[in-house]
Amino acid sequence: MDELVQKLFSLLEKHKFMVAMAESCTGGLVTATMTEVAGSSAYVERGFVTYSNEAKMTMLDVNPVTIKAFGAVSEQTARLMARGAHAHSNADITVSVTGVAGPGGGSVDKPVGLVFIGLATADHAEVHRHIFDGDRASVREQTVENAIQHLIDYLEGL
Repeated sequence: MDELVQKLFSLLEKHKFMVAMAESCTGGLVTATMTEVAGSSAYVERGFVTYSNEAKMTMLDVNPVTIKAFGAVSEQTARLMARGAHAHSNADITVSVTGVAGPGGGSVDKPVGLVFIGLATADHAEVHRHIFDGDRASVREQTVENAIQHLIDYLEGL
């Protein structure tokens, strides 16, 4: 994973960007993975762990109507989390993650392994939907890897 983070940091350096994270199902693992790499303070601006709906609303300005209508695990919530992290940080790009890591909590509409990963900049937002296999640890690990990869893909496209 360090190689993936180093690749991300090289792209952040190239674009003179800082990144912030808004995490739910990963509980800070995306931020922790990035900050395990020496020199991360040049690229990581901050991380928000917003596991509860209340935290999403108060820290990231996620609209309670959105959570009620679509759920905490939804494309809409992931988008608002990424935008909220951007609004409440000095980061140039943000990533958000919300999902059902398991082993319980899944449903027919939102199975265990369903994860939404959002990205936001000042003038752009996108969300990627994933369904990961495996146990809780595996779902969370795949979420971290994919969140970093989505950042890389976006920055490579600039």
